Amino acid sequence: MNNYLFKIMQSFRPMAMKKGELARLYFPDSTTAVGTNRLMRWIHHCVPLMNDLEQTGYRHSQKLLTARQVSIIVRHLGEP
Repeated sequence: MNNYLFKIMQSFRPMAMKKGELARLYFPDSTTAVGTNRLMRWIHHCVPLMNDLEQTGYRHSQKLLTARQVSIIVRHLGEP
């Protein structure tokens, strides 16, 4: 794990980040691609989470999550 991700994990605060970065926090032992796929599966199978994300303008194809979207994900899935 690189120093950037380690610092984020030490004191997690929702901030804008790429999906892959958030996925690495939830799945540190997986590759970025595998972690991202797992995280997206979790997100898409949680209907209340998807509803909340869609209210922020979330689209499946977007690569960058806003701080608000990250905080919604963390609220539903728990801290990484």
